Amino acid sequence: MAKLTMTQRRVLLLLHLVFASIMLGGQATFIILALTASATDSADTLRTCYAVMHLLADSSVRASTIGTTATGILLSVLTSWGLFRYYWLIAKEILTLVTIGIGFVGLYEWTLRGVRLSEAPVANAWAEPGFTVNHAWLWIGILLQTISLLLMFVLSVWKPGGKTKMSARGTAVTGR
Repeated sequence: MAKLTMTQRRVLLLLHLVFASIMLGGQATFIILALTASATDSADTLRTCYAVMHLLADSSVRASTIGTTATGILLSVLTSWGLFRYYWLIAKEILTLVTIGIGFVGLYEWTLRGVRLSEAPVANAWAEPGFTVNHAWLWIGILLQTISLLLMFVLSVWKPGGKTKMSARGTAVTGR
């Protein structure tokens, strides 16, 4: 497979960083909105927080997750990093699967359920059966997603662990 030129690699890395930054910014927004939803006495504010979180889960979370994953795979395959040559890359790949699951399924479903429950005719959504449990699951998802993203940033900077034993034995794993 052809290697990238330095300019192509920089453009791809820049795109990867932009998508990863959007993901991290989205998580910061989720934390702020979930904190606001947890602390408000206003039914309108609660509904709005959940509506905005659901909009984010359905748009920028999905787009940035796809963009970061695609550019990350391309960077691994089209450069000397490979997909399974380094322990830190394998850890990032596992964390990526976690963020895909939480982002695509969890955050989307928990915010959708929160929107539906907060729009119920009951004046206080917290009195609605299941709302508190759903809100707790949303918080768990937000925290796991945030920790996963921060760990991926740390792994990208420090690159701990070195090469895997498979990569030291031969080139069959990476195709190089």
